[in-house]
Amino acid sequence: MNPSASPQGNLTGTVITLAIIGVVLFFRLRNVNRERPLKLGQLWIVPGIYAVVAGLLFYSMPPKGMAMAYCLAALAIGGALGWQRGRMMHISVDPATQTLKQKASLASMFFLLGLIALRTVARVEGSAWHFDVMLLTDILVALALGLLTMQRVEMYLRAKRLLEEARPT
Repeated sequence: MNPSASPQGNLTGTVITLAIIGVVLFFRLRNVNRERPLKLGQLWIVPGIYAVVAGLLFYSMPPKGMAMAYCLAALAIGGALGWQRGRMMHISVDPATQTLKQKASLASMFFLLGLIALRTVARVEGSAWHFDVMLLTDILVALALGLLTMQRVEMYLRAKRLLEEARPT
């Protein structure tokens, strides 16, 4: 019998996942009010890497039938959520050096925490509700791709506009 299939294995996996998320969030929340440099040329890296990973996943096991429609809907919903999360990020321009700075808002951190909690609940309760785990995984991959991409797009567009407004005429 597979130990991860037992209730004890599921509980252990969930506890380990929550502990890792807790540690990551602890360090992220500790630095939430700290301004960091924002490099426009690097905003594409995270969504680019994730797009390659998601593309390989969908290529190796493509969703079929209604699963594709669900994934496209999740991509659109993720895009809308990502745009909103991007709007929550504080971006400023240093007038002296014309460099961009970003600061994560507490609201954006709680927004992300809510999405993680929703995913965890869906994963844990999915078996009780007889969800197709592969379908759920595909939907969450599409949602994350939309979220990561549109967050960076919104930040890029706003940062470019702020830079143009701050430039002396």
